[in-house]
Amino acid sequence: MTNDLTENLFSLIKSLSASEKRQFSLYVGRIGVNSDSKFLNLYKVISKQKKYNEAEILENTSITKLQLSNVKTHLYKQLLISLRLNPAHQSIPVQIREQLDFAYILYHKGLYKQSLKLLDKVKLLALNFEEKNLAYEVLELEKIIESQYITRSMNNRADILIRQTREISALNSLWGDLSNLSLELYAIFLKQGYCRTEEEAISIKEYFKKQLPDYTFSELGFREKLWVYKSHMWYSFLIQDFLGCYRYSMKWKELFVEYDHMIPVHPVSYLKGNHYLLESLFYLNHTELFEKTLIQLESSLRDAQIPHNDNIAALSFLYVYSNKLNLKFMKGEFGDNQELVKKITDKITKFKGRLDEHHIMVFYYKIACLYFGDGDNKKCIAFLKKIITNKSLGMREDLMCFSRILNLVAHYEAGLDYHLDHLVKSTYKFLIRMNDLHEVQKEMIKFLRKLPDVSPLDIRDEFKKLHAVLKVFEQHPYERRAFLYLDIISWLESNIENVPVKTIIQQKTAASSR
Repeated sequence: MTNDLTENLFSLIKSLSASEKRQFSLYVGRIGVNSDSKFLNLYKVISKQKKYNEAEILENTSITKLQLSNVKTHLYKQLLISLRLNPAHQSIPVQIREQLDFAYILYHKGLYKQSLKLLDKVKLLALNFEEKNLAYEVLELEKIIESQYITRSMNNRADILIRQTREISALNSLWGDLSNLSLELYAIFLKQGYCRTEEEAISIKEYFKKQLPDYTFSELGFREKLWVYKSHMWYSFLIQDFLGCYRYSMKWKELFVEYDHMIPVHPVSYLKGNHYLLESLFYLNHTELFEKTLIQLESSLRDAQIPHNDNIAALSFLYVYSNKLNLKFMKGEFGDNQELVKKITDKITKFKGRLDEHHIMVFYYKIACLYFGDGDNKKCIAFLKKIITNKSLGMREDLMCFSRILNLVAHYEAGLDYHLDHLVKSTYKFLIRMNDLHEVQKEMIKFLRKLPDVSPLDIRDEFKKLHAVLKVFEQHPYERRAFLYLDIISWLESNIENVPVKTIIQQKTAASSR
């Protein structure tokens, strides 16, 4: 077994819950001969290990070094079979596949009528829960049986099967095109973030128009509508149409209200819809509605319809706590957040294997912004360093760029002027390399470069000048993206009025809620 599969086996065993361990013991104990089998002894040893240790395995079992690879492979397979039998993992798709397997067994036994009867039931289940790929597999087996064994159950049986196959095939093809488009737009967003120029926006609009397949909305089912909304939402995010983001994420959420039986089947999509609705409200700055929606999301996680597993636990943390941070920014509540930050960093450690690097870096950026707003610039710099030193340049370039801008500002605020000239030069080079040097960044670089030479008597005037220049860009369709990551205007106003930045943001929040 390769090192990758060894790690997979070790991590799978360590992920087992108490009930899953009991299930495995019952599963392997169903045959007496298993009680002292090599794979079970391997399981027992690995279960007690904190770190994989092959020497300990060879010493405490009768497994030879030559046998070890095969025993690991067998154990991995048996664990997956046991988990598949666990009621906690008996999802609708798993149930449909199991019934389809049974139908194949009956078919191979020559029990055609029994097989067809089972297929008829499982097809209804698949269509009811929008598992149309599986429904297509059911139809293919039905056609094989019907072409081999004339059941005479229906005079027009062939016509019905042909029509159903064509309808489902067309919907599956549409679903494939929509899901591809959504994934491609998401990949663009992860790579570059929001559109940076008019040219980029035009390119995205043309690409979206070209790739969006033709469809008649009234003929779509739950699955196809979901991917329509996802595609439109990512398109809206890319071109910074946050009202469009709100519109389509709201449709996404309402789709699950209409098809509430789909929540347990697609809990991840359900949670994501709520999360992106919150993202839209954050960028639209609707604080009251945002807070209400966040409470609803937390409440829904306690609903029995949402399955409780490791994947949902990791996603729940991601969506709830990233939006808790967003709410802090919206309200200007930057102080007394040590407990929240500790909880987030602890959970990042706990779920590290289930959270991708991109989302971890977004957490670090938001925590850095939280400390910056509270005036704790050294802690802000410490979290920004985690992003800046990250070599995974496949992650969002805009996040990397604005981390460096905030890093410059935080160094200035912390009084670390002796680093400023070097940081300005390295940031300038990085922004050029990333093709991200636009007017807001240019003005910020120019301002910070000359700041150490400005007389203390003139510093307020310099802040006012930059404020006047940047205020023009606040509503610019593409330059405004700088303000989505860092509230530079509020920072400038805090320096002009000589008050903490959180005070300025709190005043703006209070004024907007009147």
